[in-house]
Amino acid sequence: PLLPNTFLVVGFLEFSVGKFTYFVLSRRFPQEAVLRHISSNVTFLLFQIHSQYQNTTVSYTKTLLPSTSGTGNDRGLVFILRPEQTVCTWYLETEDTKPVQSVAVTLSYSERDPIPGGCNLEFDLDIDPNIYLDYNFFETTIKFAPANIGYARAAEPPPCDVSTGQESRWRLRYHVYQYFLPEGDLTEASLLQHLQRMAQVVQVMASAVKVVTLTADDKTVVSFSSLPGQGVIYNVIVWDPSLNTSAAYVPVHTYACSFDSVDGNCVPPGRVSTKVFSTLFALLGLFTCFFGHRFWKTELFFVGFIFLGFFFYILITRLTALKYEVRLVLTAVAGSIGGLLLVASWWRFGILTLCMLCVGLVLGFLVSSGTFFTPLGNLNVFHDDGVFWVTFSCIALLVPVIFLGCLRILNILACGIVGSYSVVLAINSYMFTSLSYITLNVLRRALNADFRGAFIRVPFQTNDYIILAVWGMLAVTGITLQIRRERGRPPFPPHPYKLWKQERERRVTNILDPSHHIPPLRERLYGWVARIKELFQKEQPAGERTPLLL
Repeated sequence: PLLPNTFLVVGFLEFSVGKFTYFVLSRRFPQEAVLRHISSNVTFLLFQIHSQYQNTTVSYTKTLLPSTSGTGNDRGLVFILRPEQTVCTWYLETEDTKPVQSVAVTLSYSERDPIPGGCNLEFDLDIDPNIYLDYNFFETTIKFAPANIGYARAAEPPPCDVSTGQESRWRLRYHVYQYFLPEGDLTEASLLQHLQRMAQVVQVMASAVKVVTLTADDKTVVSFSSLPGQGVIYNVIVWDPSLNTSAAYVPVHTYACSFDSVDGNCVPPGRVSTKVFSTLFALLGLFTCFFGHRFWKTELFFVGFIFLGFFFYILITRLTALKYEVRLVLTAVAGSIGGLLLVASWWRFGILTLCMLCVGLVLGFLVSSGTFFTPLGNLNVFHDDGVFWVTFSCIALLVPVIFLGCLRILNILACGIVGSYSVVLAINSYMFTSLSYITLNVLRRALNADFRGAFIRVPFQTNDYIILAVWGMLAVTGITLQIRRERGRPPFPPHPYKLWKQERERRVTNILDPSHHIPPLRERLYGWVARIKELFQKEQPAGERTPLLL
């Protein structure tokens, strides 16, 4: 179905400056587009065309050549106008078998405005205003060609690399902007509508968030953390500080996923394995949130599961090429072993300090992750791995040190905050929420070395406020209930192994105790094994087998 105010292109299309036009391209001969009545004070035009995921091609000529055309979801061309030129033509087409719903606009600039991509030395077009985007699971990278300062019609373009003074393109600045689409909205109509807010300089500055400013000395490459399933639009505004003029590149969008492939598909639902794992983990976390301090061994299993499971997943992901489902199962097994080992160490040795160190480190990990989830994490100093991990570890260690004198409060806080956060992670497997990236960004940094240079920004919209309120409500309720319930009780349960030894000695010395006559555990185990063996042994016949002598 066509979008409202959309028409099918059958051979000829006329544009107006600054007016967005909806149309549908079909797989036919190149379609001609024209712009008439160009004002004399316009020095160059920037035409751009956008579609959701199907490629379109825009070309200067009917014959498509790499140096005269561009193909992609978001592509544009710059037209340097000749003296007295009032009409401009170009050509549109698509190689996709299905019709492509598109939106396009032509923008005009004067001789004082910088020319986006005017000093291109890397890509095919002589003047390339396009932003080239590449993504993977960890990061999304955009790169673009440097701009040139503006010049009048019929004038020679200023040289790009002859000098680096203030009279050349080296004075230009590049402001990189990021704009988030509504969470969970993968519709074509929504994308094409929001792209209109990211095409012109004034609208970009009013609607988007400026992430970073680059100088002419910086590389024109910027990385962001990928958000699979979340629509994001990027654009670059080139600014001439001497003339205080600006121009916008062609905006580019991504969902960090594919609408075509089965693996990494944008369309929900997500992986079944992730839903099962996160749901079971959330149930255990929810129990810990409300009853963790009372059921001390269950909490230790929960903490041990997190501790060993996290490091084991990093290890097998970096060292092996196993499929995601296999890694998830192995992580669940390793986490269970870690939980059992922590419970067993408490039962046998009863070292409260060791157990509380693990509990405090898990809470400290969440606190430290939340600290770097803020704009603090985007500081340039933390792009260095050494600085980042040392600072991260110090914050994580600071939490158990602060609560060294009140271990019960530390334990209850860990139960309420960490246990309730597991519910947030489970929600993320069913619907997108930015709060899950509090810890997922740290996991990504541990798994991918290139992630250190990515800017970490996520949308915070209505769903996130609701989930944040749920997280806070669960944490506060769990902490309050456990503090009230534990009033007047011992801070922690006694050493289980000592209790077991005392009970065994009591049974040995007290002959009136019925349990005194129960055989030891080892003898009972041997007895059970013997009885099981008897079930598989062939029954021996009774009586004499030889015939009687008469």
